[in-house]
Amino acid sequence: MARFIKPNGLHRRLEGWPLVFTVLVTISILVGGLVEYLPMVLIDDSVQRIESVRPFTPLELAGRDIYIREGCNNCHSQTVRPFRHELERYGEYTKAGETVYERPFLWGSKRTGPDLYRVGGKYPHLWHVRHMEDPRSTSPRSIMPPYPWLLEKPLKLDDLPRKLRVLQRLGTPYSEVEIAQAVDDARRQAREIAAEVEAQGGPAGLADREIVALVAYLQRLGTDIRTAETAPAPSAPAPSGPAPSAPAPSGPALAAGE
Repeated sequence: MARFIKPNGLHRRLEGWPLVFTVLVTISILVGGLVEYLPMVLIDDSVQRIESVRPFTPLELAGRDIYIREGCNNCHSQTVRPFRHELERYGEYTKAGETVYERPFLWGSKRTGPDLYRVGGKYPHLWHVRHMEDPRSTSPRSIMPPYPWLLEKPLKLDDLPRKLRVLQRLGTPYSEVEIAQAVDDARRQAREIAAEVEAQGGPAGLADREIVALVAYLQRLGTDIRTAETAPAPSAPAPSGPAPSAPAPSGPALAAGE
């Protein structure tokens, strides 16, 4: 190393001035960070958008906040990587365009439990209710702690319009109507989920509990792109002219027809 750094060179002198050296290193890091960060903010098409991806509904947004509050993202990632073993276990790998409306994103890198980005629609609503109440009732080998208070704690929705307004200013395409009707829309979706849970044999009276918001959020994960992939393809145009006649059966087929 001595052959590359002169004993009395500029680098040696900078090392002898710790405060100056620290300031210069900090400036270098800030410049490098801005060079990486600013294009993602200033260029709208830096991430390819997916037509079928939509912002979270008000109730799903409330459920996402509960998911973060309870620390679920500490044990579950939300990024299916493009490796064969992950594709076979979880499904299609996660696209950048699927998370354009997530603030903050919850990709994660630690999996004490399985990845959850494709969990939406995998289980019925009641499964999620039972799993949060007692994880071992649905997954006997689970080490996840129970969250029974989610079935008891009242769901607070009054701050939803303010949350949607802030996200709108950050670029999430919520309309003025959606913001004004956020609480009513959330309560309507909560009643629908609670009714399905009860119909599936679960407890009644969950429409105003936090568990329905969390279920709404979990059931949404990874379904936007799945909706696009399963959309019906346009029907092929009918062939013009007379249809070709089928060949007449012969041999065993003719005998069977007789």
